[in-house]
Amino acid sequence: MGPDPHLKWIVSGMVFVQLLACYLVKDLSWKWIFFWAYGFGGCINHSLTLAIHDISHNVAFGNKQAKWNRWFAVFANLPIGIPYSASFKKYHIDHHRYLGGDSLDVDIPTDFEGWFFCTPLRKLLWLILQPLFYSLRPLYVNPKAITQMEIFNALVQFSVDLIIYNLWGLKPVIYLIAGTFLCLGLHPISGHFIAEHYMFLKGYETYSYYGPLNWLTFNVGYHMEHHDFPSIPGCRLPMVKKIAAEYYDNLPHHQSWIRVLWDFVFDDSIGPYSRVKRRCKLAKES
Repeated sequence: MGPDPHLKWIVSGMVFVQLLACYLVKDLSWKWIFFWAYGFGGCINHSLTLAIHDISHNVAFGNKQAKWNRWFAVFANLPIGIPYSASFKKYHIDHHRYLGGDSLDVDIPTDFEGWFFCTPLRKLLWLILQPLFYSLRPLYVNPKAITQMEIFNALVQFSVDLIIYNLWGLKPVIYLIAGTFLCLGLHPISGHFIAEHYMFLKGYETYSYYGPLNWLTFNVGYHMEHHDFPSIPGCRLPMVKKIAAEYYDNLPHHQSWIRVLWDFVFDDSIGPYSRVKRRCKLAKES
């Protein structure tokens, strides 16, 4: 456990690469804006959302520098185009504390999602629209008061968006936001959303993935290990699996996020309802 000393430098490099990309795409035609948003920029933005996931566990600067982690998450948020980091932190703690908790874990699809998105075509549409469901579902399932950090996150984000617009026009802003929505939707990296907690085998609600896309996603594929030890940064989760091989090697895991998406769409036994849902007692705040 403890902070990852390299995380802040890797994330800073990714942010500056995206700012450079904003300058480079400013004169491209719209078809190339969306091409590079999906094929390049969106991959970086999706990776940054997973860096923010790691930062929400205080692994950038450690638990003693919690505020530094919150502020750095706002910085990591900049290429994503919309404010995200502060709200994610607010709800993600509940995902760990009340995994699958009814009206507490907003990662669980609503009854409407499970009922409506039940055919291959509708499940495909659900995957495409997944960023909207992830952003709007908390407002319906478990609404919480807006925090000062969320206001700060929004002010900083929209200020930077405005600066980019004034410097280079609308196309770089669209490049950033479109990349976020496209690559959080139907995209190979987005397979992790389904792979992590959907019940592909009865009795198992959390799965890991040990493939090469972990290199782009801060090892979010090591998801069983992460839920067992959320304070361990992603870069060290492979060490957890190696040290405790007798606990992880025989558990079911995914070989491919693309295969996960394919099975989700075309396997009639899998859909938004394929989640463990439980009633949880609220933990007392210390």
